[in-house]
Amino acid sequence: MTSINEQLVPVASPVIGEAEIDAVVRVLRSGRVVQGPEVAAFEERFSALVDGRTCVAVNSGTSALHLLLLALGIGRGDEVVVPSFSFAASANAVRLTGADVVFADIEPAGFGLDPAAVEAAITPRTAAIMPVHLYGHPAAMDRLMTVAERRGLAVVEDACQAHTAALHGTPVGAFGAGGAFSFYPTKNMHSLEGGMVTTADAEVARTVRLLRNQGMEQRYANEIVGANMRMTDVSAAVGRVQLGKVEAWTERRRANAAYLDDRITAPTVTTPPVAEGARHVYHQYTVRIRGDRDAAMARLTAAGIGNAVYYPTPIHRLKPYWEPDQKAGRTWDLPETDRAAAEVVSLPVHPSLTGGDLERIVTAVNALGEKP
Repeated sequence: MTSINEQLVPVASPVIGEAEIDAVVRVLRSGRVVQGPEVAAFEERFSALVDGRTCVAVNSGTSALHLLLLALGIGRGDEVVVPSFSFAASANAVRLTGADVVFADIEPAGFGLDPAAVEAAITPRTAAIMPVHLYGHPAAMDRLMTVAERRGLAVVEDACQAHTAALHGTPVGAFGAGGAFSFYPTKNMHSLEGGMVTTADAEVARTVRLLRNQGMEQRYANEIVGANMRMTDVSAAVGRVQLGKVEAWTERRRANAAYLDDRITAPTVTTPPVAEGARHVYHQYTVRIRGDRDAAMARLTAAGIGNAVYYPTPIHRLKPYWEPDQKAGRTWDLPETDRAAAEVVSLPVHPSLTGGDLERIVTAVNALGEKP
């Protein structure tokens, strides 16, 4: 059991330092706290992470996905191909536009959409494909883009967990018609809360700006029906500070992951593979555990190692999706999705880990190969 002097190693550890606090105080004292100069500066700086694409800041990663889909003209009567093995926000953003979600299976190695499964899921109503760069590993964007281009489909990247991830040198968020990032506190960088749309299309960027601000760029000159999904300058100020740290934090995550890769030897545990040409940024260090996963997780917790399952229930089995599909007589055959949901466990990999923490993680995981 964990001793009183040996605290739990958390599976995630949001960072809020003095620089972030100072930035918040500065903005509060300025009196410019919503959709002001800090937001504009954050957008401009974030652009460097996505090959210079235009960036539009909003209030969450879900809003970024939702508004990007709307700006691309996706809505009722359309279908969007989405992985079921993801956080529900990926599919929710599609449903919020009025479009239908079509689930496709994942590749077992990187947990991203399987291009062959996507190809099989396309119908005459398909308007877009939404790859999710889950856990910080880029989806198979080269092959997915080939499918999309051949079939004339938009690609909307859910990069909410993958800041600075890349495939063959191209950063996520810079492949398709647009991308969406999240700045929730447990992400690789955060802004307390917030999101970012990235796009190379000036008209899409302008439409997102309108949609986030009640349909207007100039005050009281409403052009379309919009909403209030603005980012505050407080959030943007925190995000700007974190942008200066995210590369160092990412390298620490990657180093921590390499340490775990080299030392985890339990025969029942499979460490996360990395595709050729992929830059994995380890939002989560997600292993597969064969056998009794619940028992293994209980043993890790007893040893003081935080752990979690992202995500125990595939989206297609959640009530808002399962019940309508049942009524419509529609079923999904997603064996790799179901297998992943039954096997995955995420372990601590965040940059706040100490050398001692990493040793404890390895010891506890390797003990899973021994009888309790």
